[in-house]
Amino acid sequence: MLGNHPPRQCGIATFTSHLSDAIAAEFSNVNCFVLAMNDAGKHHAYPDRVRFEIAENDVAAYRRAADFLNVNMVDVVSVQHEYGIFGGRAGSHVLALLRELRMPIVTTLHTILSEPDSLQRAVMDELTQISERIVVMSAHGATLLHDVHGVPDRKIDLIPHGIPSVPFASRSKDRIGVEGKSVILTFGLLSPDKGIEYVIDALPAVLARFPDTVYVVLGATHPHVRERHHETYRHMLETRAQRLGVDSNMIFHNRFVSQEELTEFLAAADIYVTPYLNAEQITSGTLAYAVGSGKAVISTPYSYARELLADGRGVLVPWRDGAAIARAVVDLLGDDGKREAMRERAAAHGRDMLWPAVAQSYAQTFVRAREEHADCLRTRLVAKTLAKRRAELPEVNLEHLQLMTDQTGMLQHAFFSVPRYDDGYCVDDNARALLLMTLIEDAGEGDTRVVRALGSRYLAFVSHAFNKNRGRFRNFMSYSRHWLEDCGSEDANGRTLWALGTVVGRSVDPGRQSLAGNLFHAALPAVLEFTSPRAWAYTLLGIDEYLRAFHGDTSVQSVGRTVAGKLLDVLQRTRSSDWPWFEDRLTYSNARLPQALIVSGARMQQEAMTAAGLQSLEWLVRIQTSDDGYFAPVGTDGFFLRGQQKKAAFDQQPVEACATISACQEAHFATGDIRWAERARRAFTWFFGQNQLQVALYDPSTGGCRDGLHADRANENQGAESTLSFLLGLVEMRLADRVGVARSGSLGDSRLRIETREPASLAQRELIS
Repeated sequence: MLGNHPPRQCGIATFTSHLSDAIAAEFSNVNCFVLAMNDAGKHHAYPDRVRFEIAENDVAAYRRAADFLNVNMVDVVSVQHEYGIFGGRAGSHVLALLRELRMPIVTTLHTILSEPDSLQRAVMDELTQISERIVVMSAHGATLLHDVHGVPDRKIDLIPHGIPSVPFASRSKDRIGVEGKSVILTFGLLSPDKGIEYVIDALPAVLARFPDTVYVVLGATHPHVRERHHETYRHMLETRAQRLGVDSNMIFHNRFVSQEELTEFLAAADIYVTPYLNAEQITSGTLAYAVGSGKAVISTPYSYARELLADGRGVLVPWRDGAAIARAVVDLLGDDGKREAMRERAAAHGRDMLWPAVAQSYAQTFVRAREEHADCLRTRLVAKTLAKRRAELPEVNLEHLQLMTDQTGMLQHAFFSVPRYDDGYCVDDNARALLLMTLIEDAGEGDTRVVRALGSRYLAFVSHAFNKNRGRFRNFMSYSRHWLEDCGSEDANGRTLWALGTVVGRSVDPGRQSLAGNLFHAALPAVLEFTSPRAWAYTLLGIDEYLRAFHGDTSVQSVGRTVAGKLLDVLQRTRSSDWPWFEDRLTYSNARLPQALIVSGARMQQEAMTAAGLQSLEWLVRIQTSDDGYFAPVGTDGFFLRGQQKKAAFDQQPVEACATISACQEAHFATGDIRWAERARRAFTWFFGQNQLQVALYDPSTGGCRDGLHADRANENQGAESTLSFLLGLVEMRLADRVGVARSGSLGDSRLRIETREPASLAQRELIS
């Protein structure tokens, strides 16, 4: 079983514990154990039944759990699903575990939304497809599952929420200190959506008729609510009771009670009330316990209550209506016969909800899942799996990018998330931003008007940076709009050519495409005089993008062959068996060098060039993987020199993760080897805390990315390069599945099939040339 487990305090934990207890009690030949979810940063003293723990935000732990289950040849995995207990957007991390399992999956849904957002829908759709059987606890849940997510009825099993046996205890009121009182009970973890304040509002009218009535609120505040808001809700309830003068008729038991204590309180209750405020709630363990225990129940009309309390098994009252609750309580306390008849109907219905009966039903579902799994093993294509993993990716958030952009262009640096004017602008970052906007446009992400407007602004900056007399781009500009040099570095020029080539190859705007083409041709000849391997690499990436649209341009092809030959020659002259690299040290944007050879070798059908790029990238990935399996790029505080025993561990830079994502994706497209896609994903999760410090670099509250990872902390400044590196990596992950199909053809085919577009029109060719 996969879910929460006591001593963690929540309804899912209680359910998992009781269901596993019931199965173990009913089937002595079944070895039933639990994989427990731990909420962020917490550990619990679990019983022996819990054999594996998963930190909710540690994606690697989910995959280790899958290995654990596969190695132990588990027959069936029973998932207790609730969006909030699994990490990732909409709980998407659990899919990383379930995708890898080789045994049937039975998923119990504790929440089904009638109007899920796009991410919740994507996660639920894949979850229901992966699972052999889906268990719901109400007919309404089955209807929602069919209507909203298209799950066929034949795949859904309706099994009620289990309940314990609550024997009649004549002295229960004595033992809990309410002898001679009429007892109204609400139990469960407290949170603001419970609506308990409306029962308190009802008490003055109830006490006017039945002054010996006491209202017991049993249960601790939900741990997550307490972490965020402390005891604000409980204190509000207490203050409300004092203001209404009913505090002496209320008992708050602020603790998570044992099963034995709960049984005692249920036995003592005359009326059970669930005044919940969530209309979509499709299950409630507390309501199930109350009905199964033969209690007279009053409830608001959430979906599970409407179903469970039908046929006279309870009373429904309107939402947020203390007067209606008061009338229902007074009616039941004043009519012993009516209350007793309701109790009998509820108790009769509850017999099929006892845990032994529920365990038998689950056993039948498990057997059916195994039979169906044997008939049709899950054979999902790798490409489809990768595409579905898009559900785990955050949405593209340009908020911080827009903040870092003014009427001139992209500013370089920031104090925390505030733009820093002192350092002005550079063509490096504006070229990166231009590249990003073009890829976002190609991917169909974001607000089209915003993306196009930003893309035009960055292209305008790049155009202004071009020094026609030198045939090169300037790089640094002060905030007062004065260029600080006549000619930028070779790397800055190569990076700008890369962005311009991408605009030519991917933009759908003829104006931007034409301007970018003019600048690309004007600046390309200078590359033949460059000596920087990275400048060559950036240029080759730009040439590859340019040739997507104009693959017949022989002049650009000629420059590409020359520059690719230089880069390959540098590698062949420098590399050795223990140092298969282009230079005598690893510095920054390292993965761009092998990426350029992989891309160029594929474009020119030079298998030896592609193979050399793959070999050097394989070595780099190994160097940049920590002992515990995290992406760990070469640090800028010393880099990594040939002959050294160890690389600099810090400061790690976002630009390295971005480069590694791109290079590994290209290697995946070139080879069809899924391991490259997994390496790209490992580098991407570095931004989310899957690193040696377990510190997130991406800041979802701003849309920015922190500038690096020091030995003891993250650099809290959110500059242009780091934010652009994260966003480029994110968009590349989103594009990967679509580009992969186009470029690599069938999986496992190591021959690249070059993606081309329709030949450009004559007018476009004339404009660009």
